[in-house]
Amino acid sequence: MTSELTIRPIVASDEAEWRRLWTGYLTFYETTLPEEVYQTTFARMLAGNSGTANEFRGLVAERNGTPCGLVHYVFHRHGWKIENVCYLQDLFADPAVRGSGVGRALIEAVYAAADAEGCPSVYWHTQTFNETARKLYDRIGTLTPFIMYKRG
Repeated sequence: MTSELTIRPIVASDEAEWRRLWTGYLTFYETTLPEEVYQTTFARMLAGNSGTANEFRGLVAERNGTPCGLVHYVFHRHGWKIENVCYLQDLFADPAVRGSGVGRALIEAVYAAADAEGCPSVYWHTQTFNETARKLYDRIGTLTPFIMYKRG
């Protein structure tokens, strides 16, 4: 694809397209969430994009003016660093644009946001079966030896 790709913060008028993309992300991970979570998450990203500290932020990728990808991230404290670290929580490219650089551009935009905030570390998780995305992650990140545990 040779059309122009733009990465920009999510704004209120993106809600319908954001929902479409985030639903695609959740479907990939075989997850559904109640409407309240959709509303709260979107509101938090709008607040974070407006400068509210410790709130999620979100970016969309647009190709020819149509949203085709999203990323959600948050800065937070870390016990081993003075600076905040950045957790890239959700990353999704519409299946129609996969392999065209959308995922990479979104991750690099989060890297740039972290750099602008003086944040030295960006990290994320994925599931072992996400082999296509892991090929990209192996090129632009470092696989860690950590195993994640959780409660609930």
